[in-house]
Amino acid sequence: MTSHKKLSTAANLSNLLPTGTILAFEALVPAFSHNGDCLPANKYLTLSIIVGFSLVCFFSSFTDTIKFKGRVYYGIATLSSIFVFNQEDTDDDEEEKGGAQKKEGDDDEEKGSAQKKEGSCCTSKKDSDPKIPHKVRKKYKIRLIDFVHALSSLLVFLVFAISNSDVQRCFFPRPTANGTVLMMNLPLAVWTGVSFLFMLFPTKRRGIGFEKTVKTDTTEPKKPDTVDRGVQTSVI
Repeated sequence: MTSHKKLSTAANLSNLLPTGTILAFEALVPAFSHNGDCLPANKYLTLSIIVGFSLVCFFSSFTDTIKFKGRVYYGIATLSSIFVFNQEDTDDDEEEKGGAQKKEGDDDEEKGSAQKKEGSCCTSKKDSDPKIPHKVRKKYKIRLIDFVHALSSLLVFLVFAISNSDVQRCFFPRPTANGTVLMMNLPLAVWTGVSFLFMLFPTKRRGIGFEKTVKTDTTEPKKPDTVDRGVQTSVI
């Protein structure tokens, strides 16, 4: 089991490390820095994208994906639970459907037991996609390991950003020999060290966009099926 977890963590390093952030930065920095030939405006622009991508890199470590009863939810962890982005609209739609089904059941209440069974089927269908309860969201609150991963990812991005040739020519036009050697070898050393740290201390967070690797949360016990129970009592 332990070796399996280590191998799965090694396979998901692309999700844990800021790979996409670094690729996006490498694609934008030549234009913002004017290929290293920086005017004052280019310096401000380059510094702005470094700060912006740093914030994205840090806060993305607290994002997560939840699969709950057939639905996929995205959110960001807080100190008490997780703030879900796409839960409100879904619940409003479900409440409107539920209200329409209740009105239809009230109007057709005098038409017999067959329509009562249909109403109970609609009610159980509505209950199959509820709002995520607080005790489930509480499991996704911020933990110490989240800050470790966030700071480590931020360190990796900053090292790669500073070691970029255009950034160096823009902010450090006359580097020393020791500085040049350090910038050549520091990114590989930091990347290897952080990867090893993530393998030793993995996280369960999957961020946004990796829902295929997320398991369905089964914390909530399944409610008894009222329709099947009614059929069993009628047969008995």
